[in-house]
Amino acid sequence: MPIAVDIDVMLARRKMSVGELADRVGITPANLAVLKNGRAKAVRFTTLAALCEVLQCQPGDLLRWEAEDAVGVSPAPERA
Repeated sequence: MPIAVDIDVMLARRKMSVGELADRVGITPANLAVLKNGRAKAVRFTTLAALCEVLQCQPGDLLRWEAEDAVGVSPAPERA
């Protein structure tokens, strides 16, 4: 999937455990693990906002786009 999740990076920077973050955000540690490991198909804006509030960061600190290295796929044309 071209969307990479960097929750683990922010957890390390904040010296916070997955369990503590899950508790403070109000989701289960299992659901946080699904999101953290990039297995989630979607994330609610309310959850993303809660993650950002607890971790004191921006959504772009948690999610980023990565190009897929698929054979036969041309990169998007550059815009001027």
